[in-house]
Amino acid sequence: MAVSNIPRRAVTRSAKLAGLPLGMAGRATIGFGRRLGGRPAEVVTAELQARTAEQLFQVLGQLKGGAMKFGQSMSIFEAALPEEVAAPYRAALTRLQEAAPALPAATVHKVLAAQLGVDWRGLFLRFDDAPVAAASIGQVHKAVWSDGRDVAVKIQYPGAGPALLGDLKQLSRLARVFSGFSPGLDIKPLLAELEKRVAEELDYGLEAESQATFAAAYAGDDEILVPAVVANSERVLVTEWMEGVPLSRIITDGTAAERDRVSLLLARFLFSGPVLAGLLHADPHPGNFRLLPDGRLGVIDFGAVDHLPDGAPEPIGRLFRLALAGDADAVLSELRREGFVKDELELDAQEVLDYLRPMLDPVATHSFRFSRPWLRSQAARIGDPRSPAAALGRQLNMPPSYLLIHRATIGMIGVLSQLGGEADYRAEMERWQPGFAVSGG
Repeated sequence: MAVSNIPRRAVTRSAKLAGLPLGMAGRATIGFGRRLGGRPAEVVTAELQARTAEQLFQVLGQLKGGAMKFGQSMSIFEAALPEEVAAPYRAALTRLQEAAPALPAATVHKVLAAQLGVDWRGLFLRFDDAPVAAASIGQVHKAVWSDGRDVAVKIQYPGAGPALLGDLKQLSRLARVFSGFSPGLDIKPLLAELEKRVAEELDYGLEAESQATFAAAYAGDDEILVPAVVANSERVLVTEWMEGVPLSRIITDGTAAERDRVSLLLARFLFSGPVLAGLLHADPHPGNFRLLPDGRLGVIDFGAVDHLPDGAPEPIGRLFRLALAGDADAVLSELRREGFVKDELELDAQEVLDYLRPMLDPVATHSFRFSRPWLRSQAARIGDPRSPAAALGRQLNMPPSYLLIHRATIGMIGVLSQLGGEADYRAEMERWQPGFAVSGG
């Protein structure tokens, strides 16, 4: 198709996204040249990280759809960046989690008429045209339902579906660049699973079903609140309104007690979901959680969920238990059985255990405090291309069935590291994760 037949906006989006891997590669080449020229490696590396982060977040911050979703997912990992790199972008990354340009009121009304009927105004006693929040594929308005309840009305951006899926195809180029450095990663089925999951996030009917399931599972709970679903269509979702302090504010201004409580409840919710609801909330970024006035944790946005009717996979708990016990051979055997290590790869079992074991510190004892320095140390250990840990990590695979579990786990760790709260995460694993608890554990 000729470029002249493609909308200018789509061309601009594709060009910006396609340029990301090229920009990364170019800066890496320049950095290598400067090191050869005698500049200290750590100085060049810091400059490279800063410039790459700047381009990446600036580009993603200008886009909606898949790129914005990608940026939101990445934004929780700012805690892993060196402080000198993370500090300038922390405010911008927080905005990525919750902000996007608002739709004009006239467009909002057209969407509501198309989705809820031309007499949609009769469903509300009041509807505020100005959105109170915006995210990757939609925005939220506050309203009063016909029965007097305060409600949140989430409206999907027109054209968000094609844009999101189109962006995902462009962003897959980034994945292919990275897969070249990770021979153990089977990228094609992983990308297919990701595209399938992203398509599910576009259907607010599916999201309504998931939220209703969670709301029923936690009804009457004195620690977790999930707002009830009031009405929905494919592109509009109406739920009960929920007041509370966003986690982004707890991260910046919360007391030690608030940080500890939110950290514990966040872990408890994510661990308990598969047991109580048969679902895993797979999008744990700060914009999706609130600390309510009564001390409960409020949870929103159920577009990304993993269906786990039998609870979390038992092999996860078994792997954690075996790793903490130091049984290297059993750990490698389990990793092969679950598809994390390809059959044709020969790996040293003790090296694999040494790679995994430091990441299990949060559940090795009955008290652990996540922190940015801890996460940065882990990121440095497995991210330095010169380290043995990084070389081994590139040999590991991600089975598609574990994609959302991995996303939720890594996302939770990122948020907990930003919160800096202390809690008994081991007890939560023992309570909710099959295969982890043993007698006397």
